[in-house]
Amino acid sequence: MSPVLLAGAIFFITYALIVSERVHRAVSAMLGGLCMVLGGVLSQEVAFHSVDWNVIFLLLGMMAITAVLRETGFFQWIAVQAVRLGNGRPYRILVILCLVTAASSAFLDNVTIVVLVVPITLFAATTLHLDPLPFLISEVLASNIGGTATLIGDPPNILIASAADIDFLTFMLHMGPISVLILIAFLGLSWFLFRRELQTDARFQPDVSSLDASNLITDRRTLFRSLVVLCLVIIGFLISGFVHLEPATIAMSGATILLFWSGVDPQRVLREVEWTTLLFFIGLFIVVQGVVQVGLLNLLTQGALSITKGNLPLTAMLILWLSAAVSGIVDNIPYTATMIPVVDSLTHTLASRPLWWCLALGACLGGNATLVGASANVVMASLSERSGHPIRFWRFFRYGLITTSMSLVLSSLYVWLRYL
Repeated sequence: MSPVLLAGAIFFITYALIVSERVHRAVSAMLGGLCMVLGGVLSQEVAFHSVDWNVIFLLLGMMAITAVLRETGFFQWIAVQAVRLGNGRPYRILVILCLVTAASSAFLDNVTIVVLVVPITLFAATTLHLDPLPFLISEVLASNIGGTATLIGDPPNILIASAADIDFLTFMLHMGPISVLILIAFLGLSWFLFRRELQTDARFQPDVSSLDASNLITDRRTLFRSLVVLCLVIIGFLISGFVHLEPATIAMSGATILLFWSGVDPQRVLREVEWTTLLFFIGLFIVVQGVVQVGLLNLLTQGALSITKGNLPLTAMLILWLSAAVSGIVDNIPYTATMIPVVDSLTHTLASRPLWWCLALGACLGGNATLVGASANVVMASLSERSGHPIRFWRFFRYGLITTSMSLVLSSLYVWLRYL
């Protein structure tokens, strides 16, 4: 069997196992990665180098910091404040949490934000006696929308800005307006998507005025030290480009300092780390690299672009929608890296920089379509599953596809009216 056919078969079988949920997604991804190596599609060296260790150690560091914070009662305190601010009304609380998540994701990695916001959401939903899944799904969709707005909000944006030599302010001026518009539309859409699931029983309606958050903080000294370290980590993320440090280095440094300073038992903290999520990402990186290595993504892209025959509006729309479709199936980071040379060539041929915005919008917003389309989605699903609330692939897909379709329609109108 040729490498192209073998890589394609391994990829589709792996994805089918993940979608069917008959085998745990971490096992499916690791099995797919193993087959890529044993089948000769990738060498061991290439397989190991294909893993984005920056993502793995970023997650590990932030999960450790979150585990320490969780022990102090901080997330319960924040959740009560959100319930009080929302006056106990589920939809209003959902909007508040989505706005905070989206705004934070514009300036911090959206995976980090999801790790921080999930414990808050679980406690708030418990207080309201509601299923937490509508809140969690809405937040991760809002996170990916918010991350689209800035150069540092989503990894594909960093790759695109670097290749196209776009500065932070320019990127935000072009991507910010449409991201805000999509977020507003999504908040309205979320009421229609989740209105039945957000109905509360009058017997369980909390008396907001009686909610007391003063006794929720159980360890003020550890909380103070954790917040100091978390603030330093966030500042480190914002200035990482100037100090030439990867986000993973900053997150792991913060976790190490906090474990040393707080005196919390490291074994207890490490038991809270989502190791299955990390293994899933390692396997998925290897599987996707196998597809990239044999040129399948490039063949698909080149074949689709040959249809446009140099027509600028058609090329722009094709890049936007194709990027979204592919990013809903495979991780958007390797896809973006594959597309950058293609878009760069088209940009020079057609003399049109807006093609870069089409690539960014498609790659970032397309990740909302499926449970494995974006790293934040996978992390949210793993944390939710660990709390006893598993999210099925098809349930997420039902909401994600509607949200992605709405986002792409608005993005198409935006690109057409502003640039074409």
